[in-house]
This record gives sequence, structure tokens and C-alpha cells, in this order.
Amino acid sequence: MDTKNFTIKVKTFEQLSKQELYELLALRTEIFVVEQQCVYQDLDFKDQKALHILGKKGNSLVAYTRVFNANDYFKQASIGRVLVRDQHRKQAYGHKIIEASIETIYNHFKPQQILLSAQQHLKQFYKAHGFTQVGQGYLEDGIPHIKMIKD
Repeated sequence: MDTKNFTIKVKTFEQLSKQELYELLALRTEIFVVEQQCVYQDLDFKDQKALHILGKKGNSLVAYTRVFNANDYFKQASIGRVLVRDQHRKQAYGHKIIEASIETIYNHFKPQQILLSAQQHLKQFYKAHGFTQVGQGYLEDGIPHIKMIKD
């Protein structure tokens, strides 16, 4: 696992440069639309309320999430759009970006329950970070998902 030169920055929508916004939207499209073959509306006008967690290796964006305070998206605080660029998935960047996302919620808002909609095959990954499945699985954009909560 090579986490050397991996940095994390937290930014509001307003703090994102045009280049950063373009890069994160391009990466979200690369992963969620092209790689996962999901045709869906990624630009949902929720980015403006989110805090954006940018994981960079050098100058390249390789991991990303967006987080929300309670009642900004769901009743609970939430983490969404979790991704790691394909060629960097064995580098532990996913763990680092989730840890940073949880810390960001706790530090910017307050320690509280956190919700996420996890792709079902990533259940153990999120479980390792304290999340527990709630309810039954469901299809979201044609991919099996589960609702998970961290208390």
C-alpha cells in the first residue's frame, strides 16, 4: 500500500476551483456512468450543500466523496459519491477517504449518526469503518445497494 504523497483536502462548493470541480465531475462520470454503465443524473444540485473530500496523489484526483450534515440531504448526516480511480484501488485510498469523510462530518458538524447507500459488494469495506446494514437490499441505478448506518 503506497499512501506516500496522498493528501486529502476538504472544500465547500464555493472553495472548489473551476479546475477541481471539472476534475471531480469528470472522475464521477468516469466511475459511475462509464465504468459502472449507469445512466443517471449525477449533477443533482446537491453539490452546493456538500463538503467535498478530495484525495490526491500528487496533483491527480484519485479518490473522492461528498458529505452532508443532517437534514441537508437525508435526516442523518451522510456520505455519498464514494470513489477511487480504478488504477489506485489497491492502495488503501478508499479507507483513507472514508476515514477523512467521517472525521469531516464529526469536525465540521458534530459527532452524529452517518448514513450511506453502499453498493452491496462493498458491505465488508464499510463494516470495517463501523457501518452496519439497515433493512433489505435494493436496486439503485441497476446496482444492488444496501443502506448502512454508523452510530
